[in-house]
Amino acid sequence: MSSVAVLTPESFAEHRSGLKDQEITGCVPEDEAYIPTYLEAFPPLPEKGAPGEKAGEPVSAWGSRIRPIKASVITQVFHVPLEERRYKDNSQFGEGEEAKVCLDIMQRTGAHIELSLAKDQGLSIMVTGKLDSVMKARKEIVARLQTQASATVAIPKEHHRFVIGKNGEKLQELELKTATKIAIPRPDDPSANIRITGTKEGIEKARHEILLISAEQDKRAVERLSLEKAFHPFIAGAHNRLVQELSQETGARISIPPPSLPKDEIVITGEKEAVALALNRIRAIYDDKKRKTTTISVEVKKSQHKYIIGPKGNTLQEILETTGVSVEMPPLDSSSETIILRGEPDKLGPALTQVYAKAKSVMVVEVTAPAWLHRFIIGKKGQNIGRITQQLPRVHIEFTDGEERISLEGPTEEVEQAQTQIQEIIKDLLVRMDYTEVIIDQRFHRHLIGKNGANINRIKEQYKVSVRIPQDSERSGLVRIEGDPKGVQLARRELIEMVQRMENERTKDLIVEQKFHRTIIGQKGEKIKEVRDKFPEVIINFPDPAQKSDIVQLRGPKNEVEKCAKFLQKIIADLIENSFSLSVPIFKQFHKNIIGKGGANIKKIREETNTKIDLPTENSNSEMIVITGKKSNCEAARDRILAIQRELANIKETEVTIPAKLHNSLIGSKGCLVRSIMEDCGGVHIHFPSEGSGSDKVTIRGPAGEVEKAKKQLLQLAEEKQVNNFTAELQAKPEYHKFLIGRGGANIRRVRDRTGARIIFPSPDDTEQELITIVGKEEAVRQAQKELESLVKNLDDVVEDSMVVDIRHHRHFVCRRGQVLRELAEEYGGVAVSFPRTGTNSQRVTLKGAKDCVEAAKKRIQEIIEDLESQVSVEVAIPQRYHRAIMGPKGCRIQHITREHEVQIKFPERDDGAAGQEAPPQENGEVSPDAEFVPRKCDIITISGRAEKCELAKAALLALVPITEDVEVSYELHRYIIGQKGSGIRKMMEEYEVNIWVPQPEKQLDVIKVTGLVANVERAKLGLLERVKELQAEQEDRALRSFKVTMSVDPKFHPKIIGRKGAVISQIRKDHDVSIQFPDKGDEQQDLIVISGYERNVEEARQAIQLLVAELQEMVSQEVHLDPRTHARIIGARGKAIRKLMEEFKVRECYSLCAIRTIRTVSLSSVRLSQMLSVTETETLAAYMKPPSRYGGGGGAGGFDDGNGGPAKGFVVRDAPWNAAGNKAPDMSSAEDFPTFGTGVALKQTSVWGPKKF
Repeated sequence: MSSVAVLTPESFAEHRSGLKDQEITGCVPEDEAYIPTYLEAFPPLPEKGAPGEKAGEPVSAWGSRIRPIKASVITQVFHVPLEERRYKDNSQFGEGEEAKVCLDIMQRTGAHIELSLAKDQGLSIMVTGKLDSVMKARKEIVARLQTQASATVAIPKEHHRFVIGKNGEKLQELELKTATKIAIPRPDDPSANIRITGTKEGIEKARHEILLISAEQDKRAVERLSLEKAFHPFIAGAHNRLVQELSQETGARISIPPPSLPKDEIVITGEKEAVALALNRIRAIYDDKKRKTTTISVEVKKSQHKYIIGPKGNTLQEILETTGVSVEMPPLDSSSETIILRGEPDKLGPALTQVYAKAKSVMVVEVTAPAWLHRFIIGKKGQNIGRITQQLPRVHIEFTDGEERISLEGPTEEVEQAQTQIQEIIKDLLVRMDYTEVIIDQRFHRHLIGKNGANINRIKEQYKVSVRIPQDSERSGLVRIEGDPKGVQLARRELIEMVQRMENERTKDLIVEQKFHRTIIGQKGEKIKEVRDKFPEVIINFPDPAQKSDIVQLRGPKNEVEKCAKFLQKIIADLIENSFSLSVPIFKQFHKNIIGKGGANIKKIREETNTKIDLPTENSNSEMIVITGKKSNCEAARDRILAIQRELANIKETEVTIPAKLHNSLIGSKGCLVRSIMEDCGGVHIHFPSEGSGSDKVTIRGPAGEVEKAKKQLLQLAEEKQVNNFTAELQAKPEYHKFLIGRGGANIRRVRDRTGARIIFPSPDDTEQELITIVGKEEAVRQAQKELESLVKNLDDVVEDSMVVDIRHHRHFVCRRGQVLRELAEEYGGVAVSFPRTGTNSQRVTLKGAKDCVEAAKKRIQEIIEDLESQVSVEVAIPQRYHRAIMGPKGCRIQHITREHEVQIKFPERDDGAAGQEAPPQENGEVSPDAEFVPRKCDIITISGRAEKCELAKAALLALVPITEDVEVSYELHRYIIGQKGSGIRKMMEEYEVNIWVPQPEKQLDVIKVTGLVANVERAKLGLLERVKELQAEQEDRALRSFKVTMSVDPKFHPKIIGRKGAVISQIRKDHDVSIQFPDKGDEQQDLIVISGYERNVEEARQAIQLLVAELQEMVSQEVHLDPRTHARIIGARGKAIRKLMEEFKVRECYSLCAIRTIRTVSLSSVRLSQMLSVTETETLAAYMKPPSRYGGGGGAGGFDDGNGGPAKGFVVRDAPWNAAGNKAPDMSSAEDFPTFGTGVALKQTSVWGPKKF
């Protein structure tokens, strides 16, 4: 820790004054100023005192203010003898169980542990860390590295709680201190023995401490004294003063139960003598009061009891203190009004007087006032009632909601005053205030309030009234208006008018495509503002763009809403009409001709046809020109554009008739077939009509010869498709479709394989649900049609059959709301399967439907029964901690296994108690014999199904158990694998779906653990090793780039090598891909330049620098001494004149306050210099004169002058280190001797060269 002291003039003066009385050798005469020594002016910082240093020795001038800081880290060393060591195998000391245990303790406690083996084979252990960590670590070391013994110590049962201490703190402290485990029997256990487990030494220490605690408690005593509750106040005294005095005098602790507790036992604890003394004193008080006191009973109204008791019972204590009489009050929940006074006869009278006075000291009055007036009586922010309570602070005023009364409670006189004031306020309010109530339907309330309360606030301010509208939760339509009578009536009338208008209102929804919403609203809402101005009473609400709704809501008066709706519908119709769009394919080379010079052609077409025409961008491959507007206008624009193309080239257009059903097959997947024809035929355009238009016309446009060629190819392709695209249709009931398709498509696949035809069944969205389409060659289609018709005919023959199913299997078919039966009906042509009712004990199951369907359904039911009878249950033990990983997100992995293997998988209930326990590792789904995995109930997963399928499902489950594998990766590469802020490791974990564990840096392990599914772990290992290879290659490259060369260059050439703003050196670095480091200001060797990079590049860069230095060495410099007064003129404004000289004579110049240095062999013209030297104008001299020095100098070059023109002495000290022989005084102008701390703030002095540029 370093300390910094600041010597201020005040502290220095104080320091000097303290030294006046001391004898100083070499004093100066009294008439001269006192000059302090170096050590007096700059006392050294205090050092740590030597062992022999005495307390009485003088302290350094700095020492009194510096306090030592207590170290927070402690070290403890203890020894474990050989006979008490748990692990005695010394063959692998530092690598065996002892080292593992210590490592675990270090991680858990944060302490540092060092082990060493003594000559007697005992174990020396040094523990370092914070006190708490060291104590915990010591306890664990003793428990785990030292053999444990146990002993018992018997102390009285009532002393056990003192060993435990408050919240067990004493016991914990004792265990840490002695490094033992102390077991104290439970309160319900009759045993008094305390068991101590630990080392022999620790047991002895713990036993000694426990016996000490018990011995202390043996000296203490407890007495319980039962006295009548009525006499407890006399023993306690007023405000418990008497009992406190007793406790102080005797030293015993006296506990008297409070009046609210129905106990008469007084407990006295402490030293035996103190308890006996206190007991005698209490008995004496009790006997005295029982002999002298008597009682009287009085009746006082129950409502007045609280005033006799007073706040926190203070009034009762006051009566006891002043009269010595105890007042016994009945419980507050009792209906009794009898109060008992107990005391000496001569004091009962004064006490009774006080009781009556207290009972009548407070009165309660009720003032009647309408409930609606209450808030006006209270006033805004409680102003009115606040004035009363400030004047009469002891009066409590209470308003009750919904009741027409105000309660006043307090001293009689003040209550009467408050009552008078409140009655005056009520009288005044009744004269100038009124209220009315109006029933308004609750659905209009929010419209009355308005947005942010705009409507209701306007009414309140305008008519100076208060309007109360009930909350929605109250479900009330009663609106109350209060205030000035005239304002109330006007507000009521306006509210009724608003309601009448709203009753006449209607809401209408317009369906407007969302794409038109922005157009209707207009830029910055200009267009919709015009509509709203035209229909001011109509509110138009557009949906939020995020909702993607087409509903625009209109609300307002019925007639206005209808007019507005018609107006908007007209706007929408125009938008729809003008939004017709068509695309025209135009060869790319003609686009510029369609645009015309300066866009003349396209502009003319747009204006004359009133359309919007969009051309593709120049770098786009699209040839489509999009025209938007009215349909007729778009077609006219298209014709004009096509006409331009025809004029420019021999373009022909022809139409071919091809059935619409063949269009999709001719276009091909993503247009591949039609695109190949267009490319083959010189880029002709083939245009098919839009889907659903019903048109058979296909347009071909392009050069005449290519159009004919494309037409021929298209017709040829259509003919081929026609032959292979014969279509037939078949009608069949939708419930037959699944049976025709068969389980897994088996039936329909057989028909397709035999005939080669493609059979298409309707999708759920098709309107014709009975229509089956057959496509293919005509012969194949006819054959498939015949087979399907035969199947459908058989399905139409309805039969009824039955079969026997064991009762125990019925539940499987009818459970889950008959899901299995529904699946049978869907799969087998709607066959109806009826099982007997529960309780009939019948095994007969009825099937009704088509003959083939019934037979197939019977066969399927029989298969299900066989599955049920052959079902087994297989248990697989997998630790519970892996269950969630096996299930997968939302149970997807388990669902996949159950579907694939047709089994049922049941997971056990979660055992939260066992979940927190550590379980041994499990890898590859098999329990390792070393792990000693003992399955628990919560680890058993049950699989039900066929035996062979259960085995397959079991294997699939075990394959999902995460495994952990180690990957050898050098510790040095770990941080690169982790990446910046863990991005690298996180990316790998997401990519391979594994968890990757990298050890802590301080462990310096060369292993990375990968946990996850087997396949994922393998992929992650390969990815990790690949990443390691990349990093190793990068390391090798870095090693090659780290080649360094040091070259010596005169420091005066460094600025020239660096160049202006580093331009020269940056270019060298860029050209040769190297790093060049110049020496820092403080370096010893200022001439060394370090170049690092690839070896070849470094050599080339060095040669480049050497060439540059050689050029600079050929140059010479010459100094020209000039009068400093001419410098400003030579330099000129912003250095303009000097730069002109440099350009004219081709020299490099460096200007300083005393000289101009010219570089190269060329010198300045003496004529020009003499002209400049002659300039000595007064204004120039005045402008460049230095201001007076802040050190008291008169000006000039900034020297330190005193007021008389001589040099100022400054701050002088004697016996300084530099006065010794061989030393010299420091140079105050040297930055080396007096460096600047941080960034020094220089005096603002603008250079005549203008601002510096670096």
